[in-house]
Amino acid sequence: MSSPRTATEEEAGEVRRFWHGLGLPGLIDVHTHFMPERVLHKVWDYFDTNGPLIGGLEWPITYRAEEEERTSVLRRFGVRAFTSMLYPHKPGMARWLNGWAVDFARRTPDCLHTATLYPEPDVESYVREAVEAGARVFKAHVQVGAYDPADERLQRAWGLLAEARIPVVMHCGSGPAPGKHTGPEPIARVLARHPGLRLVVAHMGMPEYEEFLDLAERYEQVRLDTTMVFTDFSEGFMPFPRRALPRLAALGDRILLGSDFPNIPYPYLHQLQALERLGLGRDWLRAVCHDNAARLFAL
Repeated sequence: MSSPRTATEEEAGEVRRFWHGLGLPGLIDVHTHFMPERVLHKVWDYFDTNGPLIGGLEWPITYRAEEEERTSVLRRFGVRAFTSMLYPHKPGMARWLNGWAVDFARRTPDCLHTATLYPEPDVESYVREAVEAGARVFKAHVQVGAYDPADERLQRAWGLLAEARIPVVMHCGSGPAPGKHTGPEPIARVLARHPGLRLVVAHMGMPEYEEFLDLAERYEQVRLDTTMVFTDFSEGFMPFPRRALPRLAALGDRILLGSDFPNIPYPYLHQLQALERLGLGRDWLRAVCHDNAARLFAL
């Protein structure tokens, strides 16, 4: 188990210098985790045991702290807007999580109100309720939920979200360990039925990077987030193919900064430095770290 840690002023200053040097007003991080404390602590317990869903990897939680401190850290970093990525692993859980998320969004104005879903009989009903309550982004976790995103029970919910133009950040790639329904094929079936769905592929679809780039090139509403990609940690076991960098550059208006904060095994700054060392230029970095998400969420 990793020890509790918070960001030092030196670390916060280095993050602020990064975005200030790009001429940005701050960062927008579309992939941060806030959820009920007892649920998050169970997530941390799972990471501490090096469970199979994380590929048996050693995965210390860098920012293991209480909720108030975690929001303070992001604000000190200069993150203008962030999300509360939360997800169910069984039926009957999503509606309860969405109720918690409403309250969290009310007391955390810089959090983009996040909701979630699961294939179950009342999914359309509570997705509609979440939209009416002001949800601005949804989280779906195909690996942890162990469900097919093309499940018929989800079709009306996907259609509702496509019509409402609400982005869905989805962990659908097979990293760090494959699930029963991970990979590009189930997502291709979803997009064939809902081509207007604003899908944000978490972790750029790690490790099926090129297959998910294919989908982004085919569907103009598909985006990818940078969560953990290009870092020394991920490059050590699921490296991004350098031959695909020109494609990444060409999709520069549809790549979004994501970090997985607080559940990352390295300092927050490292994700930013990993993006910078790709050498894709200041304009690409500005778009990825702020402008693309600002446009997507009208910030």
